Amino acid sequence: QIAFPHRGYGKKSGRSKKWREMLKLPPVSQCSELRHSIEKDYSSLCDKQPIGRLLFREFCDTQHDLKGCIEFLDAVLVNYDITNCYAFGLCCTKKPAAPLPEIPSRVLRECRLRLKQSPGKDVFEECTRIVHNYLSGEPFEEYQESPCFSRFLQWKWLERQPVTKNTFRHYRVLGKGGFGEVCACQVRATGKMYACKKLEKKRIKRRKGEAMALNEKRILEKVNSRFVVSIWV
Repeated sequence: QIAFPHRGYGKKSGRSKKWREMLKLPPVSQCSELRHSIEKDYSSLCDKQPIGRLLFREFCDTQHDLKGCIEFLDAVLVNYDITNCYAFGLCCTKKPAAPLPEIPSRVLRECRLRLKQSPGKDVFEECTRIVHNYLSGEPFEEYQESPCFSRFLQWKWLERQPVTKNTFRHYRVLGKGGFGEVCACQVRATGKMYACKKLEKKRIKRRKGEAMALNEKRILEKVNSRFVVSIWV
């Protein structure tokens, strides 16, 4: 955790005015080109990207049938609990409930049978795939015409702006080396956390470490390992 000094509740507390200006979303009309150029992929826009995932769910909350699909996905994937499954009629040993209309009765019967034999998340893989396929159809097309998708485009426009030193908010130092240090930083627009490596050119030249620094840069650009942080330049 990062602790900030308490400065009361005056106008100077909290985020600076400059930071608020950086987080200002552009007009929707300014994102018209992005609307046509962005890849219309349901999995990427509505499931894998955090902001897109939240805005798509916000859109689904406005429609009763879609809200039920999102509640089902949350119950199975996010907050899995055997009691949540009863609410969707996937196992009827206690209180039968109306199942989601998108899931065929054959699949429901198989789920009930597998649930009695070996309960677990994998029991609902087929149901989850069917619900995602349903959401990726007409609901996804309606979402693209909604204000929620326009807000998503505004965030994407802000996210795609050129990276400068003002793009990040720097926090504490994570480690130090021979030519610089690594600190935690946060993208002001999206809130994503990164590790930022800072090199002092004077120290590199004084120790004649130009070749070593360039080699490290090339290696970190190409490396792909779960144990090594890749570099973005």
